[in-house]
Amino acid sequence: MIHIVKAGETLSSIAGDYRISLAALIASNPGVTPNSIYVGQRITIPGFPSPQSLPFAIVVSLSNRTLTLLYQGQIRKVYPVGVGRMLHETPVGNFIIINKAPNPGGPYGTMWMSLSKKSYGIHGTNDPSSIGKYVSRGCIRMYNQDVEELSRTIPIGTSVLIRP
Repeated sequence: MIHIVKAGETLSSIAGDYRISLAALIASNPGVTPNSIYVGQRITIPGFPSPQSLPFAIVVSLSNRTLTLLYQGQIRKVYPVGVGRMLHETPVGNFIIINKAPNPGGPYGTMWMSLSKKSYGIHGTNDPSSIGKYVSRGCIRMYNQDVEELSRTIPIGTSVLIRP
């Protein structure tokens, strides 16, 4: 998988976002000088498929508070979601699903799927009344049955495009 460096990122922060070791990241990018990466540079992320090789993609609309599942570019299903509130906005950008954890407990409902942005994910909720609202600390909340269905459907590496 290829990651395009964004402003403010370092190899260490990129490694953290994908939950891989800095050593593994450096080893996968032999031509990259660790202390001088630049915006727009292509960094190979080991262990993940190219999102373009997968038939599924997710598009999250923060203003509509919806998560749209695409299959081969066609809308398969649209889910209502809760998103970040003021001062805890959901990050806008292009990410991938890097892992799945059933029954994470607490406010995360019955499923957690980590995004390639540290501390952010798509998860269930113990407060179904929060769906459709600006309520989270930046994560994307779904009804438990919806996030379980989504988790069963998509593979690790699925692209997640979060738009305003």
